[in-house]
Amino acid sequence: MHSGAALVFLASLGFTVYILLGYPLLLALLARHDRKIDKHFEPKTVSVLLSVYNGEPWIRDKLLSILHLDYPPEKLQVIVISDGSSDGTDDIVRQFARDGVELLRVPHGGKAAALNAGLRAARGEILFFTDVRQPLDPGCLKSLVSCLGDSTVGAACGHVYFLGSREEQQAHMGLYWRYEKWIRLRHTRIHSIQAGTGCLYAMRRELAAPIPPDTLLDDTYLPLCAFFRGYRFVFDEGAIAYEYPTTLDTEFRRKVRTLAGIYQLIGIFPALIGSGNRMWIHFVSHKLGRLLMPFALILMAISSLGLPGAWRAAAVTVQVACYLLAALDSSIPRGWPIKRLSSLARTFVVLMAASLCAVAIFFVPARKLWKETRVAAQ
Repeated sequence: MHSGAALVFLASLGFTVYILLGYPLLLALLARHDRKIDKHFEPKTVSVLLSVYNGEPWIRDKLLSILHLDYPPEKLQVIVISDGSSDGTDDIVRQFARDGVELLRVPHGGKAAALNAGLRAARGEILFFTDVRQPLDPGCLKSLVSCLGDSTVGAACGHVYFLGSREEQQAHMGLYWRYEKWIRLRHTRIHSIQAGTGCLYAMRRELAAPIPPDTLLDDTYLPLCAFFRGYRFVFDEGAIAYEYPTTLDTEFRRKVRTLAGIYQLIGIFPALIGSGNRMWIHFVSHKLGRLLMPFALILMAISSLGLPGAWRAAAVTVQVACYLLAALDSSIPRGWPIKRLSSLARTFVVLMAASLCAVAIFFVPARKLWKETRVAAQ
C-alpha cells in the first residue's frame, strides 16, 4: 500500500513540479538566443474584422478607437459583423457608415460563423481581428503589420494592458497574465507562440481558412493555419489593447472556454502533439500539461493519504494549507503581506478548477461554453 501510494504521489508531484517550475526553467534556457522579428512597415490594405453580439455598451467607443488608429485610412476596410444582435448595436454602427464602416448582419450563429462571413467580405491583404470591449492603442495595427513585414511571419498578436491599480490587477489574475506574457515572449524567440490574443491579432489573408463551426479559439485556429504552412506566429509587445480586470467568476468561465478550446484544437490539428509541430515540446508542456495538471493534483491528494505516517502528515498539511490560503484570499485585506501569497494560491486554484471543468467540451455543445463577459466594478 505504502509503496504504490508513494509511487503515484511522486509521479504526480514530479509532473506538477515540471509544469510549474521545470518547464519555465527549460524555456528560459532554450530562449537565450533571440530569434528576432525583422519588423518592416509597408502600408498594406487591411480588413478590420469586428464580430459582435449585443455590444451596445462598447461599440461606439470601439469604432472611434479603430477610426483613430495610426494607419492610412484609405488602406482600411472596417467590417462589423453583427451576430444577430438584438440591442442597439446595429443602429450605432450605421451611424458610422459615413466613415466607411460596413455593417454585415448575419443570423445569430456564434463567433466562428460570424467571422467566416467577415472573411468572405474581406478585401484587404491583411486581416486584423479585434473584439468589441477593448479600446486599441493607436499604434497597434501599424506594429502588427510591421511584424508581417518579416517574410517568415504569418500571424502576429499583441497583448492586453489591464487598467486599474496594481492591487486590482493582482486580485483579478494579473500575476497569471504577466506569466503568460513572459511565456509568449520566449516562445516567439524560439519560433512561435502557442495561442493568440483574441481582441488583437493580424494575419496574411491568403493563409486564412474557414473556421469550423463552434470553434472556441478563432485566435489560435486561424494563426495555426499559418503555422502549419511553415510560417511563424509571433507575440508583439508593441501592439496593445486596453481592458479593465474582469470579475473572478467571468475569468473562470473564460478560462473554461479557452482551455476547452485546446481540446478542440488537438482534435482539429492532431499534429500539435506530434513531430509535425516544431514547437511540440512547448505545446505539450505548456498547454496540454495545464489541462492534465488538475488530474495530477487529484492523484496527489488521494495518494498522500496512503503515505507512511510522517510523510502523510506533511503532504496533507501542505496541500490543505495551500487550498485554505486560496479560500481565504477574498477575506484578506489588500496591503497585507500575505495577500501576495493568497492571491497567487487563489489564481492557481481557479485555473486548475477551470482546467478540470474544460472536459465539459466532451459532454455539452461548445456554444454553451460562451458566456457574457462582465468587467469588474470600477
